Amino acid sequence: MDPELEAFLPFLPPTDLADPVAARDDLAKFVAGVPPLQTDGLEIEDRVVPADPDVPVRIYRPRDAQGAIVWFHGGGWIMGTLDTEHPWAIRIADGSGQLVISVAYRLAPENRYPAAINDAYAVLGWAFAHAAELGIDPARIAVGGHSAGGGIAAGLALRARDQQGPPIRFQLLHQPALDDRQQSWSARNFTDTPWFNRDKYATAWRHYLGSTEATPYAAPARADDLSGLPPAYVSAAEFCPNRDENIAYALRLLDSGVSVDLHQWAGTFHGSQAIVSADVSQRQLAELTGALRRALAE
Repeated sequence: MDPELEAFLPFLPPTDLADPVAARDDLAKFVAGVPPLQTDGLEIEDRVVPADPDVPVRIYRPRDAQGAIVWFHGGGWIMGTLDTEHPWAIRIADGSGQLVISVAYRLAPENRYPAAINDAYAVLGWAFAHAAELGIDPARIAVGGHSAGGGIAAGLALRARDQQGPPIRFQLLHQPALDDRQQSWSARNFTDTPWFNRDKYATAWRHYLGSTEATPYAAPARADDLSGLPPAYVSAAEFCPNRDENIAYALRLLDSGVSVDLHQWAGTFHGSQAIVSADVSQRQLAELTGALRRALAE
């Protein structure tokens, strides 16, 4: 493991996904202890996207932004809010120079699949329909997310393709949750990795799906056809149960004629980019935001 990351392991908050309420509280406390970031140069606005039910979003608008990313937070589909994702949305907007629409999708197990993907689709459609009001080019809208949010973004790209929905320019998938079957080597063997491991991953999928059978929109690795999807940036962490399904999905995209940047980050673990002082985390953020900036350029 990267030694800068390893030094922080004793300070990571517990993540008992078996108790969603406690997990949410632990995450909120952890983020509350993060020093606030400067927001000079950003306009930040809370909005509500009309849907059934309405979907809260927070918009981060850098000066001269011409494109946008609809962004979905991580948290195993059971944790995460606009507030807990606030630091990362700021970093993405600052680093890419693009508008960020951070989405407060409904959480499991109270709202199981397909609630989150329905919320995601509603926000994507709203962003496309209101591009002029948002000051962006409707041809330059990306989707992206971390972990569970990355899985939602990948499922959203599939659904938009299949249903002739709004055109998506790019998908930014950071350690995405893609396969409920957990048959890869990393999913079967990473039983004691920091922050996130096999058992927690299985618990997250149970909360998300319940008794519902997984479809490709829930678990994009189940899709038979990946052709016609937007170009993608896919990143994986070495010590992460998602690692092998991330790499396999990226390779399948390539085999389907989709342009892909793939980076497996040595020495990292799932969510370790939250340790922002580490050099590897800074490089991850620079690469993520750089990929988005380039993808949405003219």
